[in-house]
Amino acid sequence: MINSGLVLEGGGMRGVYTAGVLEYFMENNLYFPYIIGVSAGACMAASYLSGQKGRNRKVNIDFINDHRYLSYRNYWKKRQLFDMDFLFDEIPNKLVPFDYEAYSKRKEDFVVVTTDCITGEPVYFNMKNHQEDLLTLIRASSSLPFIAPNVSFQDRFLLDGGIIDPIPIKKAQVDGNVKNVVILTKSAGYKKKASRFGSLLKYKQFPIISEKLKARYKLYNETIDFLEAEKENGTTFIIRPSIPLQVGRMERNKGKLIALYELGYEDAKNNAKNLQEFLSQ
Repeated sequence: MINSGLVLEGGGMRGVYTAGVLEYFMENNLYFPYIIGVSAGACMAASYLSGQKGRNRKVNIDFINDHRYLSYRNYWKKRQLFDMDFLFDEIPNKLVPFDYEAYSKRKEDFVVVTTDCITGEPVYFNMKNHQEDLLTLIRASSSLPFIAPNVSFQDRFLLDGGIIDPIPIKKAQVDGNVKNVVILTKSAGYKKKASRFGSLLKYKQFPIISEKLKARYKLYNETIDFLEAEKENGTTFIIRPSIPLQVGRMERNKGKLIALYELGYEDAKNNAKNLQEFLSQ
């Protein structure tokens, strides 16, 4: 699979779909020389690269009823719906240990997408150059405006990569991948609409972020159109939910999350033959 990339969309709790797909990939030892992820996509990629089967499900579904994971209590206490310290410190370092040693031995390029709060531009971090900063940069990529604080790193202030590059297919192509497999977390036909509150929500600390958020729906829809064209050209293979499931970014219904995870696994399994043909052409 020379010059083939794996592109992982974010989507908050909808990322458990990606977790299901990657679980099937791990079981079948399907890895790509290049992986790029945004937000939840980057989170799921880490356990995929460390080869920890079942870890993404345990972290993102089994803890969903723990108020430290996602709750309004967190917002009242810390001004963040997800307790980012719990997600990026206590869970990986104590409760469901991340296998840093196995991850460090991987040869794949793993790129994490963030947004620079000063410039409003994407910042891409190849984790080969930032092994010790893995959790910090995935945390930055997952820090949604108004939901979590920005992350300070190397004289930058960083937020969710999905603000400016929600599905980083073009970055994967620029980095030399002539074929790309893209995992989306929304079903076919989905188009993002302008936020009803876009003109009201102001990210006062970094005004450029407010402007990017208002235009985000256009960027997302343009990216989907580009992906569909690339699919027709035979350069891109898309795996997305085969049926629409009503799962929100902040979903806490465990049954819905399990169903979405299992759908990801089954969709990967059902696409396996066509995927192998795509990669071998």
